[in-house]
Amino acid sequence: MKTYLSIFCLALCGAMGVNAQQLSNNAIGLRLGGGSGFGTEISYQRALNGTNRLEANLGIEDNNNFDGIKATGFYQWVYPLEDRFNWYIGPGAGLGNADYKNDDNDFFFLAGGQAGIEYSFDFPLLLSLDSTLEQYFGSRRDGLELNFSLGVRYQF
Repeated sequence: MKTYLSIFCLALCGAMGVNAQQLSNNAIGLRLGGGSGFGTEISYQRALNGTNRLEANLGIEDNNNFDGIKATGFYQWVYPLEDRFNWYIGPGAGLGNADYKNDDNDFFFLAGGQAGIEYSFDFPLLLSLDSTLEQYFGSRRDGLELNFSLGVRYQF
């Protein structure tokens, strides 16, 4: 996991000098995926300017050991790749609750980072693939988790 964290930090530092294209003001949709289980999140993105945006996610997780609910937020820098492709990277935080199969409940906090690639169609559809590295605190989930997700959002 230290390798993933190092790569994420290097990519974040290298991203600071690149210019981005104009973002849509809002996008809402779903993120599907996960790391140790499967999750589904309602996802909302709000552009702050032409290169930055906020992303808020609320979703459920399903794992062999627990079911959970999680809310996360990320600040993203968005950079063009080619034509309608962008890549993005940014830090975030969240909180949630895990309901373990043995009837224990566990509240948790997390801090992490997200990096991904997206394609904006000519019509108001945005598809993305991203990776989120999350460090959990204050729960039985203490430690790093790497998650991969597919996002489908309507832009307006």
